[in-house]
Amino acid sequence: MARRSDHTRDELRTMIVHEGHRQMSQVGFARFSAREVAKRIGYSIGTIYNVFGSYDMLILAINAQTLTQWQAHVQARLADARTDRLRVLVEAYFEFAVLHHHAWTALYDHRLPDDVAAPEYYQDHIRSLTGIARDEIAAALPPERRAEADGLTRSLLATVHGHCFFTLNGTFKLLGETRPLDTVYARVREAIGTSFTSN
Repeated sequence: MARRSDHTRDELRTMIVHEGHRQMSQVGFARFSAREVAKRIGYSIGTIYNVFGSYDMLILAINAQTLTQWQAHVQARLADARTDRLRVLVEAYFEFAVLHHHAWTALYDHRLPDDVAAPEYYQDHIRSLTGIARDEIAAALPPERRAEADGLTRSLLATVHGHCFFTLNGTFKLLGETRPLDTVYARVREAIGTSFTSN
């Protein structure tokens, strides 16, 4: 039975996101069920929509949790970096996607309607995560190319994402690519214009 008065709105939001993220991590976006989340926490589906306003906003809240975890993973890896920070950055991208395959994929499987903008807090998560990559890329560029950092970051994120996605869905295996991490790292270095030594 739904426990309509047991928790505050903030407590409900935390409970729902926690359970929703747990489920998303286990079954992925295609099999995700807001109704199952409600059942697991002992509330009605109406309570979830009352807290988040819509299914889309619920998914964004869950995906924001994934972005938070992803950023923490990248920052932890960079904090321990002793050599090539760009290599570590690329590795961290792949690592998180592999370790959190369903939750990571849900970031891209979910699409907002064309007439709905992502809330500011969600955009802040995106900017914060991509900002880490931008700072590392800017630091690796020669001074005369630093102004290229923003555009180059967007392009290189797309490149790394494509290699990562093809790795996870088996496309690279079909194409005969056996070292996608090394391959995309080479592309990153070529774009930045610095030499590298493959590990």
